[in-house]
Amino acid sequence: MPYVEEEKANETPIPVRNPSPNLSSKKNRAPSWSDIWPLKRVVFTMQLPESLPDGDKTLISNFSRIDRTLLLSDDILLRILSKLPVSQRNANSLVCKRWLNLQGRLVRSLKVLDWEFLESGRLISRFPNLSNVDLVVGCFVRRMGAGVFWSHRLVSLHIDSCFSRFCDDEGMLLPVEIIDRGLKALACGCPNLRRLVVIGASEFGLLSVAEECLTLQELELHKCGDNVLRGIAACENLQILKLVGNVEGFYNSTVSDIGLTILAQGCKRLVKLELSGCEGSFDGIKAIGQCCQMLEELTFSDHRMDEGWLAALSYCENLKTLRFVSCKKIDPSPGPDEYLGSCLALERLHLQKCQLRDKKGVRALFRVCEAVRELVFQDCWGLDDDIFRFANVFRRVKFLSLEGCSLVTTEGLESVILSWTELQSLRVVSCKNIKDGEVSPALSTLFSVLKELKWRPDTKSLLASSLAGTGMGKRGGKFFKKM
Repeated sequence: MPYVEEEKANETPIPVRNPSPNLSSKKNRAPSWSDIWPLKRVVFTMQLPESLPDGDKTLISNFSRIDRTLLLSDDILLRILSKLPVSQRNANSLVCKRWLNLQGRLVRSLKVLDWEFLESGRLISRFPNLSNVDLVVGCFVRRMGAGVFWSHRLVSLHIDSCFSRFCDDEGMLLPVEIIDRGLKALACGCPNLRRLVVIGASEFGLLSVAEECLTLQELELHKCGDNVLRGIAACENLQILKLVGNVEGFYNSTVSDIGLTILAQGCKRLVKLELSGCEGSFDGIKAIGQCCQMLEELTFSDHRMDEGWLAALSYCENLKTLRFVSCKKIDPSPGPDEYLGSCLALERLHLQKCQLRDKKGVRALFRVCEAVRELVFQDCWGLDDDIFRFANVFRRVKFLSLEGCSLVTTEGLESVILSWTELQSLRVVSCKNIKDGEVSPALSTLFSVLKELKWRPDTKSLLASSLAGTGMGKRGGKFFKKM
């Protein structure tokens, strides 16, 4: 990881005898950095220590090229550097070694690219006040001259051209003992750590973090299994957690009901939880709902839950936001309606890049989430009129967003939103089967009373421009959005 430490050359001050009072000589002299440095006036106003001999005071006052920041204490200079723009931090750290050390104290967030930088102790000595550390890229074995750049939404790195898939046998990840040792060093050196991102650690490495970093609030753990979650359970103040168990073509690990139960019993203060590529069933989600009573946001990404798990969501009594991202299924066999229950406090339901072809699963999901006020569909496959009509079960929706849902027609949209008496905002983007020419008078009337309307179902849509100046979509002080 390229960190440049450059110490400023020590300049020997040259005494100036009989400085000329002639102002023209000052104009011809090339300006020094001290003449243009913004703190010059501040330093000039500082009183020199009374203990200095008069000769030294005169000598110091006449030096035009002396580093006047030496008159400032570390605390004062640190406060000044903290007020400068972030874009100047790299340049400031190159002024001298003192500025380099002080600038390191201001760094709070860091992504480690080279594990040796952590193990050698340089990271902690260089950045002692870190609160946000990402170790994922540094946990991979560095491949010198690797010509292939591999990118995933979770991580990006350079790999060999002969790479087929990630696994421990290929030695792509550092040994777990090395990762645990680095976590222990990081925890001891940065006890005020609040956010950590790591891959391939064991429960022992995470236990050292839990013991030393009592203020840890956010954790993102890749390639984790049930045993690893024993270490997470010791983080009593953890509020935000993301577990990545299985990533297709990248790595495989298993998070089941056992791990979810361990997690629920240990991390009872969770507010946000994301389960990516995790397995489980009704029992695991029920345990989280019963134990994590402060949970407000739950995200499932590419989940591998067993059939019948959906009914466990009703145990999350304070859940406000539910998200599904890149899920190939919802719940193929959700069970009878009387056993589903509902999330009465739920306000937002977001589905992004999900396959919604299964009518049973989508219908059951909508019944569990019937209290939502914000409904978002983005690039969902299989969402046609028949499945979208299940949204009639919602009665309190105030905001609807449809983006990239090409199977929904104007008729299907109208059959649902006309029954929503509380609808205030509508967003329709890139839905090619919704046509301007098929908008009925009833739908036009609904548009006129909306507080916010963004209508761009396809590139040929002319409704947005034709409504300009009509006042439609401006109720409540909001303006009509046009792309």
